Amino acid sequence: MKPWLFDILACPIDKHFPLKLFIFTYETKPEEFESFLNVYKKRDIEQVKQEEIIKILKKDQNLYIKDNVIVEKNTIEVYLDLIISSLNELMNIVDKSPYDISKKSFDTAKTEIKQRIMEFSKNINKEQIEDILPELYFINKIKIETEIDSGILLCEKCHRWFPIIDTIPQMLPDEYRDEKKDIEFLQTNKNLLDQEFLTQDLKPFNI
Repeated sequence: MKPWLFDILACPIDKHFPLKLFIFTYETKPEEFESFLNVYKKRDIEQVKQEEIIKILKKDQNLYIKDNVIVEKNTIEVYLDLIISSLNELMNIVDKSPYDISKKSFDTAKTEIKQRIMEFSKNINKEQIEDILPELYFINKIKIETEIDSGILLCEKCHRWFPIIDTIPQMLPDEYRDEKKDIEFLQTNKNLLDQEFLTQDLKPFNI
């Protein structure tokens, strides 16, 4: 599961959004996170441009942008609002994986990158859009090219949890879930979940 999918997933039972995401393991290798961070930290504009992830179009005094996170072309004002909204969703992600570099990556996106984008959006200078290209590049990399192998999606309204297994979110109605397999999944990963999580009225199964 890519973190971008988390931006649109709602609880299939009560339609609550956003969900809470607990990441246990990644398919993405630590070196890939390191690579994303290096391009961002070095502010390697040429590398960003070469990959052509962020597409910018000037037309009739307006600036339009789209990328792999915001796939529809929008004016810069609308685009930045949507990117900030996507960054806000990261606040609902808890990285329980063994990777320090993935935690650093998500923390960087939640803090300094979000702050930089918000500052730019308050005083938009279309001639200086390249100043935030490294930030936009990093958001795209972390949202689109990161692959979560296992974890849990939690609805904080109805307390239903849904496992992510082999990159696939298992978001089935209660009657189609396998109680034995779900409880086994919780047992296997309970060391990654604190007591507050496990003492909730989790549905449809708990340990």
